[in-house]
Amino acid sequence: MRVIFMGTPDFSVKTLEEIISAGHEVALVVTQQDKPKGRGKSMQPSPVKECALKHGLEIFQPKKIRDAENVEYLRKYRPDIIIVVAFGQILTKEILEMPPYGCVNVHASLLPKYRGAAPIQWAVMNGDAVSGVTTMRMDAGIDTGDMIEKAEVVLSDDETGGSLFERLADEGARLCVHTMRLIEEGRAVYTRQDESKATHTGMISKQMGNIDWEQPAEDIERLVRGLNPWPSAYTRLNGKTLKIWRAETERGGDGKDAGKVVFVSKDQLKIQTGEGILSVLEVQMEGKRRMRTEDFLRGYEVMEDTVLSQS
Repeated sequence: MRVIFMGTPDFSVKTLEEIISAGHEVALVVTQQDKPKGRGKSMQPSPVKECALKHGLEIFQPKKIRDAENVEYLRKYRPDIIIVVAFGQILTKEILEMPPYGCVNVHASLLPKYRGAAPIQWAVMNGDAVSGVTTMRMDAGIDTGDMIEKAEVVLSDDETGGSLFERLADEGARLCVHTMRLIEEGRAVYTRQDESKATHTGMISKQMGNIDWEQPAEDIERLVRGLNPWPSAYTRLNGKTLKIWRAETERGGDGKDAGKVVFVSKDQLKIQTGEGILSVLEVQMEGKRRMRTEDFLRGYEVMEDTVLSQS
């Protein structure tokens, strides 16, 4: 099929690569504009743009895809289908109705659960046993279109936002190409979403990683995993930011001491929470590298009864 591909972040790249490998003609790649990054604020292309450049594909980076001149620009490519994976802009009715096979989105959740942004991190933070990807025919709503296919992924006990991201990116790429085959062969089945089961997720912000020690240890441990690698979970220790990258939970203790260091040894650091104890396994002190707790404790003295605080 003749494809216009719309996507921006790393999650989108594997699907674009899979579409190319499957032999489809990618007529145009649409991605967000370059953005300043780093201390020097130099302009950096999106991961999808980098992929498109590698393959010699034509690239379009509109500020607002909905503008009339941009819609007409898309139309001249006469796509059979438009594939959308985390593009970052809302498509107008004109664009949705442009290709004969419609616009198909790859969404990183088992719809109608977790419509919206950041479904991957929320699946980990909420302690879900199963996540997955859904392909759907897009409509005017946000992740409300008719579903075509789903693929489930079972979360491991140590699943992080980063590891689930990689697994769902792989699964989404495979599922997208299979869905395209079904559509092209006229075998696709479109299923309406059950609105009574719909849930929505919000954007992830850096502030969400600010650990509230009044919360149960299990919730904090899931927060640590869900926000790994970005934006990470963190606390304040002796006036400095301490990121917590990996932890385990234990029962016991008194919730009235939430935030207090209740045990320290040469290789263990345990913190009381509102319910249970968080045993910290991997940390990163402000301005330092990420390291195991035992390595951290060799060079940094932490006293029992020290109280950790929110930033």
